[in-house]
Amino acid sequence: MSKSLTLRGVLALCVVVLSFVYLTPTLTSSLPGWWTGFLPDEKINLGLDLQGGMHLVLEVEAAKAVESHLELVVEELKQDLRKSKLRYMSLERFKNEGIQISLMRQGDRAVFREMAAANYPDFEVKEISSEGERSDFHLILETRPRNRITKMAVDQALETIRNRIDQFGVSEPDIRPQKDNRILIQLPGVKDPQRAIALIGRTALLEFKLVDEDHGVQEALKGDIPPGSEILYNDKKQPYLLKKRTMLTGEYITDARVQIDSQYNEPYVSLSFDAVGSRLFERVTGDNIKKRLAIILDNTVNSAPVIQDRISGGRAQITGRFDMEEARDLAIVLRAGALPAPVKIIEERTVGPSLGKDSIEKGFKSMLIGGVIVILFMALYYGLSGVVADMALLLNMLFIMAGLAFFGATLTLPGIAGIILTIGMSVDANVLIFERIREELRVGKTPRTSIEGGYSKALVTILDANVTTLIAALVLFQFGTGPVRGFAVTLSIGILSSLFTAIFVTRIVFDYLYVNRRIKRISI
Repeated sequence: MSKSLTLRGVLALCVVVLSFVYLTPTLTSSLPGWWTGFLPDEKINLGLDLQGGMHLVLEVEAAKAVESHLELVVEELKQDLRKSKLRYMSLERFKNEGIQISLMRQGDRAVFREMAAANYPDFEVKEISSEGERSDFHLILETRPRNRITKMAVDQALETIRNRIDQFGVSEPDIRPQKDNRILIQLPGVKDPQRAIALIGRTALLEFKLVDEDHGVQEALKGDIPPGSEILYNDKKQPYLLKKRTMLTGEYITDARVQIDSQYNEPYVSLSFDAVGSRLFERVTGDNIKKRLAIILDNTVNSAPVIQDRISGGRAQITGRFDMEEARDLAIVLRAGALPAPVKIIEERTVGPSLGKDSIEKGFKSMLIGGVIVILFMALYYGLSGVVADMALLLNMLFIMAGLAFFGATLTLPGIAGIILTIGMSVDANVLIFERIREELRVGKTPRTSIEGGYSKALVTILDANVTTLIAALVLFQFGTGPVRGFAVTLSIGILSSLFTAIFVTRIVFDYLYVNRRIKRISI
């Protein structure tokens, strides 16, 4: 028994020491250098309701994703028509519904229908008119693929925004989808809301297009825009006449980093492409030497340098009059990828830290009052045994806070409510054990036998009550969101901690007092 008691005591002591180690970064703001080398240095994260921050609701303009999909299909259809030797007068997107095409020969109608049915099963083919040799068709996008594109746009936007925020460095952001193509974002502790909004909402569509050097910009500005060309502007409103065809997009980017120009000491963004992007970039630059290639970000021309030679190795750079912060944000959005569709802010709220401070004070005040009442009751009603239970309660609080730090969980206001609930639950197991010990003592058993009987008889009831509550907490964590998950986290950690302190730690104390020290009378 003595050897077993020593081992159990050492184990409990190790858990206590480890808890203080994990809580040290939260308790002090200045850690020695050697600490951060191999010991944990993460603080307990506070939720939006406790430390303030940003609350955003974004709406994904999914209709734009459908439009982009239709534009891609138009380009694919042009290639298929050329392969099938089908001549057409016009081919363009028809609103947000589908594609409109005018064939030049009546005899091509059947071949076109067959080709469209085989290659474009998501579209319903409708012939709308036939005049002379001309035949007009509408390819209408079906409802099911339209809904699939919309859902995919929201899912991709959610993942892209999450990647951007993760690289932005926000601790424990809450990002989740809502109905009507909306996304809820909560960013605790954000100090620069406008920068965060600009980073989240930026589409970041990167394109490389050739400058149309065969026609003049001034003539195009007067309305004489050549077919296959378009006018875009830089941030200084300087116009560029560009080829509409996109030679390369940012989808092939594998990395984007901020570097400093050694000549001008200005930051720029260095891009790296994957294998496919490297081949495309090398081919584009090799086929267009001495021509200008415009780098376009969100329909704004960043620069249009002259291609001096074929560029291999899959590297490019975006220069401009960036400051370091702008360059970093640009690198973040390029690394995370472009949004599949624009997003607009439906709701924006900034939660001040004063609200969080008030919530923390009231939460800890209620926890303190509840704890004091429970401690006094246990000590008065159960004597020395109640004091042992109170010690277990204090250790339980220590283990809960250390558990939050260990798992990197976020403490929210509902989380504080979960801790307050575990104050009552943590002594509940001891009450069951003490009442069983009392029953054993009433029938005349010795203190040692009474303790063993009390713990063994109460164990099944304690496990049953706590395990069922733990299952409910895990279900809340899995399917709940935001505040519900915060409550579930602290409740789950509290249940596990209370089981450890009530069954394991208090038993060590009782065995030491009434078995090892052989005290004849139990104060219970």
